[in-house]
Amino acid sequence: MDFMTALDISASGLSADRTRINTIAMNLANVKTTRTPHGGPYRRRTVVQTATPVDDPFSVHMRSALDREVQGVRVLGIQQDKRPLRAVYEPGHPDANKDGYVYYPDINVVEEMANLMTAQRNYEANVTTVESIKGMYTKALEIGKA
Repeated sequence: MDFMTALDISASGLSADRTRINTIAMNLANVKTTRTPHGGPYRRRTVVQTATPVDDPFSVHMRSALDREVQGVRVLGIQQDKRPLRAVYEPGHPDANKDGYVYYPDINVVEEMANLMTAQRNYEANVTTVESIKGMYTKALEIGKA
């Protein structure tokens, strides 16, 4: 694997992790949102990712069999979670129904924080990888000058 392929893989991971972090932050910010512009309570969102080749079609034929298995990650989209809403009895709330129940998004703060920590660690690992690749590239240039 060459330097550029390794950078492409890390860059795809950085982009996907940034999307995950932003989505988790949006979920945490809307834990108590009972009314959205679209109507109804906020719905938890999740990021859908998939493995994707990092090479263009021509370069695939120029690689060895081991290098062809290398893939990056791509965000397919952000979808709403299908979890049912949480009903809480709050008869004085402005969004309460006739029975006094308010519907809140089913967002578990502990779960979201664990997901945030995982995404943050993944992001940090990809940054470290980029830094290592830059260091190897610099050393290779120094060796080439000698």
